[in-house]
Amino acid sequence: MEAPIYNAQGKKSGTIALPERVFGVAWNDSLMHQVVTSMQDNARTNVAHTKGRGEVRGGGKKPWQQKGTGRARAGSSRSPIWKGGGVTHGPRKEKVFARTIPAKMRAKALMVALSRKWKDGEIVFVDSLGLSTPKTAMAVKALASLDKGAGTKIFSTGGKNKALVAFSELTESAKKSLRNIESIEAKAVRDLNPLVVLKHKYLVIENPPAAVAILEARLSGTQKEIK
Repeated sequence: MEAPIYNAQGKKSGTIALPERVFGVAWNDSLMHQVVTSMQDNARTNVAHTKGRGEVRGGGKKPWQQKGTGRARAGSSRSPIWKGGGVTHGPRKEKVFARTIPAKMRAKALMVALSRKWKDGEIVFVDSLGLSTPKTAMAVKALASLDKGAGTKIFSTGGKNKALVAFSELTESAKKSLRNIESIEAKAVRDLNPLVVLKHKYLVIENPPAAVAILEARLSGTQKEIK
């Protein structure tokens, strides 16, 4: 597989051979569901917490005597069946939702996500965006030029999470140049994961030779897993 490489002006500057094991992997529903839901669980902040009958305030005194009133026996006014009582089987903040994701599964899911993006024509390769200094206007101009050259719609339509720009080496100037552009996110290629790739419509990969080498190293397990 070959893909064109564009420059910051939106013109073709060359091509790159894409490895099949990175951009030609078949879609796997069960793998993607397991990895993506596990990543969402790992990012979950457990704040929901209810109090049981022993934790709510009050209810220490027996409401009425055990026998002789004709009413059902009651030991506390904080019983779950009483108004103002505790909650039965409610959410507790002690519950742990984290799941372990094997490195091979995470890497394979990333390749499946990249392959789907490539198949749908939603990946653009650019040699460099030229963001040596932190200038948002320069980043906007470069991405608009890519829209015209590659036929994408990063700026032509509205919406959230329009594009993810992946850098072989994310510099501070590139990060500052893109952070004020709505619906655009910048990440280093080594930090890519299936969740963030599928979250965005388009994926722009800067410095393709170095980026593809990082992805292949990720798949072979020679790169340290980033969580």
